[in-house]
Amino acid sequence: MRRQDSINKMLVIFQMLIMAVLFLAVRNASAQLTAKANHDHITIDFLYHGSTVSVRGISDPDCDLIIKLASADGHEALREKGKIGGFLWMNVGELQIDHVPNVYCLHSTKNIADILSRDEMNRYIIGYPALERSVQMNTKGEEYKDKWFNEFVKFKEASNLYGTTAGKISLSAKDGLQNYYILTQWPYQAPPGEYTVTVYAVKNKKVIETATSNVLVEQVGMVKSLSNMAKNNAATYGVISILTALGTGLGVGLVFRKSGGAH
Repeated sequence: MRRQDSINKMLVIFQMLIMAVLFLAVRNASAQLTAKANHDHITIDFLYHGSTVSVRGISDPDCDLIIKLASADGHEALREKGKIGGFLWMNVGELQIDHVPNVYCLHSTKNIADILSRDEMNRYIIGYPALERSVQMNTKGEEYKDKWFNEFVKFKEASNLYGTTAGKISLSAKDGLQNYYILTQWPYQAPPGEYTVTVYAVKNKKVIETATSNVLVEQVGMVKSLSNMAKNNAATYGVISILTALGTGLGVGLVFRKSGGAH
């Protein structure tokens, strides 16, 4: 009888363990993390001078968050300047970079190096060191690659196309979950295209969940028409540009004459 009771207790404990495992599996399978970007459609017209993008969603309450806004990987080329003959500055070479995004912005609840392991950074290409490992450059040796990649990042940051921030994501608790929100400036230098917002939920220095949203940037109206003309009918576009410049110069000249500003 005692033996049967012991067996029954063991069966009960075993069933409880199975239920706990199933509960955790279901909990992990049902994604808590969400991401929504606004404005998710940015239009470029004659009055366009940049915009804002806000990202909001919910996550598990005990997770840190990393938000990456990036374009698809592409090709970049930078001209290297140097002195010829010791006094004349000229282009002395061209830096070719492949598999690199044109736009790459990171926002995190804390310093990324403090919440994410180096292996996870490299796996998800989070942070400049991980990005450098993933790109290809026509440099000789890792030392030159490191030098010119840093120069490339400085150039991109100066153009507001690359950037990192920590601690600017607003967090609030509600119904046992964590609401997050961040408002960022969208650079007017960013070209038309589709961009991806990826939110990473991080725990114990590992990414445990991801959510994505898209931001579409496109030209509209006359800006789109002129851009298409420049690509498909360069001769007509050139004539219109010249006539516009002449008309503008003539108009300015007339204004100065009327106002007596020209002597």
